[in-house]
Amino acid sequence: MGRRKIEMKKVMDSSSRQVTFSKRRTGLFKKAHEIATLCGAQVGIVVFSPGGKPYSFGHPSVDAVADRFLNREEDEDDNSDDRGARRSGKVVVRLNQQLAEVMKKLEAEKKRGVVIDKAIVKANTKWGLPIQERSQSELVKVTQSLEKLRESVKAIESEMEASSSLLLLANKPVKETVAKSG
Repeated sequence: MGRRKIEMKKVMDSSSRQVTFSKRRTGLFKKAHEIATLCGAQVGIVVFSPGGKPYSFGHPSVDAVADRFLNREEDEDDNSDDRGARRSGKVVVRLNQQLAEVMKKLEAEKKRGVVIDKAIVKANTKWGLPIQERSQSELVKVTQSLEKLRESVKAIESEMEASSSLLLLANKPVKETVAKSG
């Protein structure tokens, strides 16, 4: 009997699918090992079984290949231990910078919170209780004080308009034209 061609479609029987996965995974990892050995390539493979269990193969290791892929480092001539130490150092420096930035933002937000809290306390002491918590007589007093404030603002507005008119006249005097009688 010889080999027969297998149609490329999902295997429907779960036990047959698991057997097929195991055999194909072994063959895939064997080919990855061959290409790494024959060509000196760095290879990393991660596969998940139909049941969700992860399997991986890596040369020199899955972590080294993944780090190189994620960091896009092209230092193939260096010793892998040195590269790992340098990469770890770079990561630590980057994380320390991010931490410093976050700490600065945190301090700024704390200061901002203190300022907001002071403003709230000041507003509460200046105006007293919220309107909903005031009695009828207090609301009448507040209304009267607001009316007085409005009248004062109107008076100041009128004075400012008069002053600006006088300033305009002072800067550009009106010339009188005297008609000559003849």
